[in-house]
Amino acid sequence: MHDLVIFDCDGVLVDSEPLSNQVLVDNLSRYGLKLTVTESLGLFLGGTMAGVHEKARQMGADLPDDWVDQIYAEIYEGLRKGVAVMPGVPQLLDTLDDRAIPACVASNGSPEKMQITLGQNGLWERFSNMVFSAHVLGTAKPDPKMFQIAAQHFGASQAVVIEDSASGVTAAARANMRCLAYAPEGGGEKLADLGAEVFTDMAEVPRLLGI
Repeated sequence: MHDLVIFDCDGVLVDSEPLSNQVLVDNLSRYGLKLTVTESLGLFLGGTMAGVHEKARQMGADLPDDWVDQIYAEIYEGLRKGVAVMPGVPQLLDTLDDRAIPACVASNGSPEKMQITLGQNGLWERFSNMVFSAHVLGTAKPDPKMFQIAAQHFGASQAVVIEDSASGVTAAARANMRCLAYAPEGGGEKLADLGAEVFTDMAEVPRLLGI
């Protein structure tokens, strides 16, 4: 029996990735790098903004040194306009509560970003004391340390991770944790190749967890 569920935030709990990547695409175009949202997701999903800064420069974007602060401000402004919770998440959390299985959030995003996105649907109040952020810990996926710290905090020996990105799945594998990869729009083959069990609907998770 799993004794902890570790959720990624963006794209797993909340539908923030399309909006964030649209803001990113619009911003990068002003610096000479033209991408579609699909291309942006393929290149940057699950990474850090510092990593995006470096990769976009390598691809020809003429980005200023303070670009990371700039893009965060633009993304936060966009997210404040409204982010939906992923379908089935409230019901899944209720099921975990009913089975007394702890849950937490581990994200490469900042606490400020998570407060904006999770705060719009009651999830910040639920998870505010159970959030692990790369910005606070100084370690980001695909490094497994964030997952390991979360499991240690809860005293968990059978944690399971719910992710949607290659970096998150890789981190789970490096932490020797089972990983369920959420791919509601399909295209989960790459995540499966990395060792994840792919699913497309949050309603599938209780069965996958054996509860």
